[in-house]
Amino acid sequence: MRLKQFCLVAAFATFLLYFVLTVSLAYFFSGARFWEVLLSERMIFSIQLSVFVATVAMGLAMLLAIPTAYALSRYDFFGKTLVDTVLELPMIVSPAAIGAMLLIFFNTPLGEWIQNNIQQFVFTVYGIVLAQFITVIGVAVRMVKAALDEISPRYEAVARTLGASSFTAFRTTTLPLCRHGIFAAAILTWSKAIGEFGATITVAGTMAMRTETLPVAVYMRLAISDIEGAVASICVLLLIGFSVLYIARLIVKRGTYARY
Repeated sequence: MRLKQFCLVAAFATFLLYFVLTVSLAYFFSGARFWEVLLSERMIFSIQLSVFVATVAMGLAMLLAIPTAYALSRYDFFGKTLVDTVLELPMIVSPAAIGAMLLIFFNTPLGEWIQNNIQQFVFTVYGIVLAQFITVIGVAVRMVKAALDEISPRYEAVARTLGASSFTAFRTTTLPLCRHGIFAAAILTWSKAIGEFGATITVAGTMAMRTETLPVAVYMRLAISDIEGAVASICVLLLIGFSVLYIARLIVKRGTYARY
């Protein structure tokens, strides 16, 4: 078997794995049940909450990810390897474990002081945002760093020789050149946040009409053996996620063609 054939077989096998899982939902899918679940007050709340907290978590993650990724991409500093390694925490620790770590932190003296004097996080919407932020920040940094690594530092050096400050050179040269990579990182970070479950349920719980995001809604319906309701909730989650990814791909493609 040639390399091309082997790679194509692997690609289609991977595709079929996810395709079969998605198509299997049709076995328990009910159109009437889907619209009943979709138009229910509880589902509308879950959709609004999921979109809101995922957007806030993504925004906070990108605000921190861009300078962090830039530091890792452009500078050598003491402890760089350690910082780079610790940022892999969300990749090697399950989201549920991250949620448990957050709960443990909020039971320390410092955590209790934060909860009592600054903001309550446990069993609140703020806890959902925090849990999602902690879960996605490592992914955001990795993706932004990959985009920055593709941009040669020489562009900034030329801008500096023309009198631009380091920040101006970054803002006017590097940032525009890697904008598509940063945009893609933001979209994938948002997609990961809206589907986050383990850390969210550990920190914020499963309170209906308060902390029930879409993944939590799926879990709650499965917990009461409402298979058709769970399938409807999964379909809503898939519809939102795939729609955002598809629109993002169109925007990136249009921006790419516009340069030529």
